[in-house]
Amino acid sequence: MLQKILQYDIQISKKFVDMSHSITALRSLRIHSKLLEVSCHGIVWLAGWLTFIWLFNSKDLYQLQVNMLIALLLDIVVIAILKAFVRRRRPVPMNKLVPGNPDKYSFPSGHASRAAMVAFILICIDPVSMLFYPPLLAWVTSVCMSRVLAERHYILDVLAGVGIGVLEGLFMSILWFSQSTSQSILTSLSDEKRDGGEYHV
Repeated sequence: MLQKILQYDIQISKKFVDMSHSITALRSLRIHSKLLEVSCHGIVWLAGWLTFIWLFNSKDLYQLQVNMLIALLLDIVVIAILKAFVRRRRPVPMNKLVPGNPDKYSFPSGHASRAAMVAFILICIDPVSMLFYPPLLAWVTSVCMSRVLAERHYILDVLAGVGIGVLEGLFMSILWFSQSTSQSILTSLSDEKRDGGEYHV
């Protein structure tokens, strides 16, 4: 049964990619798939978020800064473990990756899980302005669809990634550190977050 589901997933994914050649919106997503890939890459998000924490020293941001950092680390660990356990190969164009590279595995999509998790946090846990909801959801949708169109993943990989991202978001809503705890964590990590500290800037 599992083999049939996976085979059906491959066929549907291939039809979706073939269909993108004749639909302008999908063709545009495929063209910009590399940019969308970078916009949700784990290393880019992790490095970018650490930079954000370092540059913006505001008590109003401490809670989001700490919890989102933990969420990003959680997502990287969860996806790495699942990929190592499931070991589903990527679509054929991606199977030429260097042997031993963990990125050669397809299930689940880390980009999809990360995008869904970030959107969940910014909409449901620590809501941003409603003005940002449409572009945020459009970004998540575009990232997910582009993973299939760029032949990095199959449709089932992306759907699983979105589901995992939502579950990670739900987990973070339970774990969510308070403002005071978040400030304490940042203070312990950097003297520059401590008002009046020796190295405060």
